[in-house]
Amino acid sequence: PSFISANEHLILHLRLQKPAQNGGPATGAAPAMGEEGTEYRGLPGGAGAGAAPAPSPASLSIVPLIFIIFYEVSGGPFGIEDSVGAAGPLLAIAGFLALPVIWSVPEALITAELGTMFPENSGYVVWVASALGPYWGFQQGWMKWLSGVIDNALYPVLFLDYLKSGVPALGGGAPRTGAVLGLTALLTLLNYRGLTVVGWAAISLGVFSLLPFLVMGFISIPKLRPARWLEVDLHNVDWNLYLNTLFWNLNYWDSISTLSGEIRNPAKTLPKALFYAVIFVVVGYLYPLLTGTGAVPLDREQWTDGYFADIAKLLGGAWLMWWMQAAAAMSNMGMFVAEMSSDSYQLLGMAERGMLPAFFATRSRYGTPLVGILFSASGVLLLSTMSFQEIVAAENFLYCFGMLLEFLSFVLLRVRRPDAPRPYRVPLGTAGCVAMLVPATALIVAVLALSTLKVALVSLGAVAVGLVLQPVLKFVEKKRWLRFSVNSDLPGIDVNHQPAAPDEPLIV
Repeated sequence: PSFISANEHLILHLRLQKPAQNGGPATGAAPAMGEEGTEYRGLPGGAGAGAAPAPSPASLSIVPLIFIIFYEVSGGPFGIEDSVGAAGPLLAIAGFLALPVIWSVPEALITAELGTMFPENSGYVVWVASALGPYWGFQQGWMKWLSGVIDNALYPVLFLDYLKSGVPALGGGAPRTGAVLGLTALLTLLNYRGLTVVGWAAISLGVFSLLPFLVMGFISIPKLRPARWLEVDLHNVDWNLYLNTLFWNLNYWDSISTLSGEIRNPAKTLPKALFYAVIFVVVGYLYPLLTGTGAVPLDREQWTDGYFADIAKLLGGAWLMWWMQAAAAMSNMGMFVAEMSSDSYQLLGMAERGMLPAFFATRSRYGTPLVGILFSASGVLLLSTMSFQEIVAAENFLYCFGMLLEFLSFVLLRVRRPDAPRPYRVPLGTAGCVAMLVPATALIVAVLALSTLKVALVSLGAVAVGLVLQPVLKFVEKKRWLRFSVNSDLPGIDVNHQPAAPDEPLIV
């Protein structure tokens, strides 16, 4: 038929058990850890075997993928200055040593397991939908997309903060507005041209952005005073700013999951890329932090956005400052294109799952999600007037809610589907996985508890919009005012229970 509603298609797909293309069964034992698995078979007992969906040829290999992950999470040390201003050198250094263990490694491990288990562009949306039902999968998609767009609105702010010391006109008014519009248009065009362009742009920008820190580190060696790293004043710590800065700089490892459908051999490539990216990110933070705090006398009030450029001038002169400012600009360009890629492919993946109108699945002639890119760019422009601290706090709040759903889904899939094919499996039992997530969950509670009332109210309002938006879209689908459809190549979403309705308690 020319039109099948998303619900009808999903029911039909759950009933029709298609054999795997290689002639094997649709279910079976999970491959050994690290074993290549090119077939996407879905969950045991679920529907839809067959090959992984491939609406366009997978274009991401491991090196571009590492740099895209690097830019989705970090992009370099630009933006970590507030951690020193909020808490001093010792707590800043300790935070960037401890938080990767508490947060980054667990999130990367979950992304490796579930991203290879569900190699499709809906990413964490289908993780939650498989464990808790499509309604909560939609909520996950709404919160994480909005969080990503808010996060992306930060990069024009950081870009201009680093340049305004050399070009004061960019501090406000029409020149700043024009710069934001022009930058957004240019980087949106890069995303439109395809992930291959994005990947190689990320590599080039990453090398250029990190080189001045390497040079600054060598120059600083004669001036290093290790005792400066130990300075701390526990009575003068802005814990809210400190935790939000650390958290913002070390999260979003799961963003790469919304590009899983575009990765060559995700079963092997994704876990390796995440492993190397974790090391890359942590070293990329600690090296400049040790250099800046160890070589320059501490003035915490100076440690705000853009201060690394001032340190570069003190240590190496104006030429190094200009290089640092250019590197910051390039880094923000890399973070922007990487984040926009994940956000726009997520919308495409949700449309292929029937959660959004079918026009969101439209691809350009370069295979990129045309409508998703336009929606994400529009959101960035609307939010780019917010301040740095407001942006970080708001996106962290929404991100925390999404991660709680993600943690719960990860554990539930381990309990309910222990034999599901997992090309990569976190080398821990279910109890070990729960223990791994306890510190990360405590961190989420701390970040939420320290949020200001304004940020909490705005963020909860955004969550409430998602709770209403999903039933509205279902009503639109029922009335056939917009076309919804499910990609027939995707496995069915297999759950063991009926999803809770919006007004019913979620019982797991």
